[in-house]
Amino acid sequence: MSGSAQPDDARPSEQPGRTRRWLYLGIGYAAVGLGAVGVVLPLLPTTPFLLVAAWAFAKGSPAMERWLYRHPRFGPFLCEWRDRRAIPLRGKAAALIGLAVSWTLIYRSADGTAVPLVAGAVMLAVALYVATRPLPEAGRSTGSI
Repeated sequence: MSGSAQPDDARPSEQPGRTRRWLYLGIGYAAVGLGAVGVVLPLLPTTPFLLVAAWAFAKGSPAMERWLYRHPRFGPFLCEWRDRRAIPLRGKAAALIGLAVSWTLIYRSADGTAVPLVAGAVMLAVALYVATRPLPEAGRSTGSI
């Protein structure tokens, strides 16, 4: 058989799309679960997990994405991040304190200087990024994640 026509079995299957959707849903639900645990446990951050959930739901479930952005507690912060890349002052303070404490623990427990130097450089870059994000507009979001 010659020509450019492809046999039926050569057509792309819809299965990869369905599999990918389920993967995104799984990531989103797992991230929401970890974020919920982070609300209760002080050392587990909530915000990064909710940002991952928002990203995953945007790819896998528009309904879940809408639910997350309309959530009364988390929605305002996610909207501020999505729209302005803004971080509340309390969130900035928590992140910067967490970075400083983490680096101190690394510094005190490391045998050499390479690990604290590399970790410090990475953490400093993250700290600068967090510190230079704008604050949410007054009245648009209250509280913190």
